[in-house]
Amino acid sequence: MRCIISTLHDEYAIQLRRRHRAGTAFAWFCSLSTWFSVLVLAVLLAAVTWQAAGTVSWRFLVRYDSRIAENAGVLAGLLGSLWLIGLTTLFCVPIGVGAAIYLEEYAKPNWLTRLIQLNISNLAGVPSIVYGILGFTAFVRMFGIAQETYRVHLGFTTVNISLPFGRSLLSGALTMTLLSLPVVIIAAQEALRSVPPSIRHAAYALGATKWQTIRHQVLPAALPGILTGVILAMSRALGETAPLAVIGAATYITFAPGKIDSFSDLAANPGGVLQAPFDGFTVLPMQIYNWVMLPRPGFRQVTAAGIVVLLVVLFLMNSTAIFIRQRFQQKIRW
Repeated sequence: MRCIISTLHDEYAIQLRRRHRAGTAFAWFCSLSTWFSVLVLAVLLAAVTWQAAGTVSWRFLVRYDSRIAENAGVLAGLLGSLWLIGLTTLFCVPIGVGAAIYLEEYAKPNWLTRLIQLNISNLAGVPSIVYGILGFTAFVRMFGIAQETYRVHLGFTTVNISLPFGRSLLSGALTMTLLSLPVVIIAAQEALRSVPPSIRHAAYALGATKWQTIRHQVLPAALPGILTGVILAMSRALGETAPLAVIGAATYITFAPGKIDSFSDLAANPGGVLQAPFDGFTVLPMQIYNWVMLPRPGFRQVTAAGIVVLLVVLFLMNSTAIFIRQRFQQKIRW
């Protein structure tokens, strides 16, 4: 009997050591994969930063584009990107969060909601250029309708509204909204599902209505997860080029949307804010793409400088959103 027990103990010890070795090897593999990815990213960032070292300056940020590399600037793309992301967020977040709330809190689990959910999941994986074709058809051409411009007088200013929207900032923002909506909806749904049901039951027990429960209990608890989805969606929209190229965003432009490139212009022409969505535009990825295609060697440094500016804008935008998310997360008490 002792011999059998000793044999079993030895076999168990061998299997246990084998498991420990396999676990250690897997941990080392994961660690090496992580640090290899970080090393490759660091090398790429260092190479781009080194190439852009002599070009990134305040003059580069406040100048418009030029055919001469030494005079080229990124102001039009920078302001265009900020306008585009602002309008996309304005359109995408209310629609996406509202759709998620309806699907999770109000819709009955029948075949129609399952079909909608399946389509949303599929749309999240559709290539971005397909959204560009859809945006070109729906917003730029409006199914082939001839474009007309209407002058709307608002008392203090006159706004020229084009229908269809044409190759305008509004068309780009609506196209980016279509691109970002599936990601925002899915992330918001997951955040709403993560809220414990006991919070809803406690609110109902105290006499709260369904909307009061969602508004004052469920949404604040799910907000960090919703903001995570918004960060991912807006980061993708900021770096997209293919959809904007399809709808006709400019690669070379020497003005900002609404002709507003400083606070003094905003004070002198407040109506430019209303006109900006209907103006032509460019964005940082489009400018970078244009500089890459130019054969002159001086534009290599300009391209690297544009990439650095894009990365900094993306970092600042994500850092601000993460800071807001952390502030809301600290207020959650479960």
